[in-house]
Order: sequence, then structure tokens, then C-alpha cells
Amino acid sequence: MSPAAPPPSLIQALRTETAELHVALEKRLPFFSEQLDLDLYRRLMAAYYGFYKPLEQRLHVLTLTPTGLDQSLRIKLPVLQADLTALGLDDHAIEALPTCRDLPQIDSRAAALGVSYVLEGATLGGQILRRRVAEQLGLDASSGAAFLNVYGELTGRRWKDFLQYLGDRNLGDAQTLEVTCAAKATFTHFEHWLDSQKVLL
Repeated sequence: MSPAAPPPSLIQALRTETAELHVALEKRLPFFSEQLDLDLYRRLMAAYYGFYKPLEQRLHVLTLTPTGLDQSLRIKLPVLQADLTALGLDDHAIEALPTCRDLPQIDSRAAALGVSYVLEGATLGGQILRRRVAEQLGLDASSGAAFLNVYGELTGRRWKDFLQYLGDRNLGDAQTLEVTCAAKATFTHFEHWLDSQKVLL
């Protein structure tokens, strides 16, 4: 009788469990569509703001953000706000933007870790989107596309640090399930929110 295969690592579990949702959302984002113009991009960033604002606030208020990482370096909201300002919205208009009320449930550190996995992964993916937006719309970090390059030259390093952090977590099956469920819920809620804001293909 062969020995049982070892359980997948947390990183492997996250990649496997979220792959289908990740691909489905990527296909609907308009970054590589010919429809992408300045107005659609502005509405898209406003929709991102409407999701990130309550989500980051909930993570902060619940003090459930993963310990052992400098979370102050991973907050995206101020950069999104600066982009919207560069794109022509004043403070009043930004404050009046709709925000998502149907957020993924975050009731444990494991769940917060799953949410953080999606947010950090999106930051890594922003590198490709940044180049596309520069080519299509002529935008850079000073004119409304800083969010897509929020970590700048440190993007790769911070992603590796985050993966290292995940790899060091010694979670049981129940907690691993909490992490992956929260990550999947984050993708699902984000797609539903963007859909409601009419910025997806």
C-alpha cells in the first residue's frame, strides 16, 4: 500500500482553487479591449476604488490583517485616490463614489489571508496592465496609472515576500479551507461589484 500523498501547500491550494475564477475575471476586464478609452478607464478605477475602500477598511478595523508583514506598505487606497484625482475627480467627487457593501466575509486571520492573496496577486498582475494602459491611453504613474504599479521596482520582491509568508504558515486543513474560501469569495464579490458598475465586458 503506497503512502498517502502529502497535502498540497497553502500556495498550491490557493492557485488551484482560484485559477478558474481568476481566468474568468481576467477575460472580462476591459484592459485589452479596443473599447478601452479614458472614460472607461476612469470608471474602471472608480469601481476599483469602490471595492478596495471598504475592503481595506474592514481588514484594518478587524485588525485581522496578516501579522508578520508590514501592512502599511501594502495599502492601495491612497494611490487609487491619487489616480482618480489625476484623472480629473476632485475630493468631493471621490468621496461621493459608490462603494461595495457586499464584501467577502472576513471573520478570522485565515480569511484575511485569503483576501490578501487576491489583493497582492492583483498588484503583481498590474505590471502587465500598466504597460497596456501606457500604450493605449498614454498614462503613467503621474497621470492616473500609479495603482497599476503601486510597488514600483519592489513589486517582484514584495510578491516573493508574500509567497514566503504563505509558505511559512503551518495551517491545518480547516484553516487552509478558510483561506481558499475567502480568496474565492474575494474574486466572486469583486466580479459582481465590477459588473454592477458596468465596467466589464
